[in-house]
Amino acid sequence: MTGVQTCALPIWIAQLDAAGRRAELRIAALPSVAAGLLPRAVVEFERLSPSSTLTILDGPIGFLVERLREGAVSMVIGRLGEPAMMQNLSFTQLYQEVVDFVVRPGHPLLDAPRLEDIVHWPVIYPPANAAIRPLVERFLISHGIGVLNTAIETVSGAFGRVYTRESDAVWIISRGVVMNELAEGRLVRLPFETDLTRGPVGLLRRDDAEPEAEEGLFVSALTRTIAQMGLAG
Repeated sequence: MTGVQTCALPIWIAQLDAAGRRAELRIAALPSVAAGLLPRAVVEFERLSPSSTLTILDGPIGFLVERLREGAVSMVIGRLGEPAMMQNLSFTQLYQEVVDFVVRPGHPLLDAPRLEDIVHWPVIYPPANAAIRPLVERFLISHGIGVLNTAIETVSGAFGRVYTRESDAVWIISRGVVMNELAEGRLVRLPFETDLTRGPVGLLRRDDAEPEAEEGLFVSALTRTIAQMGLAG
């Protein structure tokens, strides 16, 4: 399994090495990418490089960047980090993404959705180490919303999906995390204009790293998948 292509990289043909072993690629992705884009890109990558072995790590941006710096992964796919975090790293933008406010079908807020009313409900909020945390904070402050009465801080997609469906919580989360649930009607987006939370999603790499053949193929798979999903526009 594996896959991806980026417009900036050449495309190589993956092969078994001289000992007949499978080529290996280790990547990392933020939860918004791991839940939405990545599974589709991996299908494409498998087609391009069927003899490769792909290892995928996900988690918060700070943790993944540390794995990148120590060489545990070749690239991180996610939002652009804070300037201090980006030292000696390169970033290639793939597309832009917004943050959504989502609830279960039938949630009382859907009858008369007003952003200021989220303070009356439990809120699943990005923790301090999440890439979207500063964007969400600025967005809420710009709408006069300060402290939330009941906030659960987590980036766990597994928890958020179940808790939101089984409670009256409002989940503040990157659209990619809940893309499938929104399309299938298992969760519903509150109709708030969240363009202020829009930010670039792309590839982070070490400046001193030499890309291998499988990286080029994976970037190719990514780029094709992004185009197929209509994310680049």
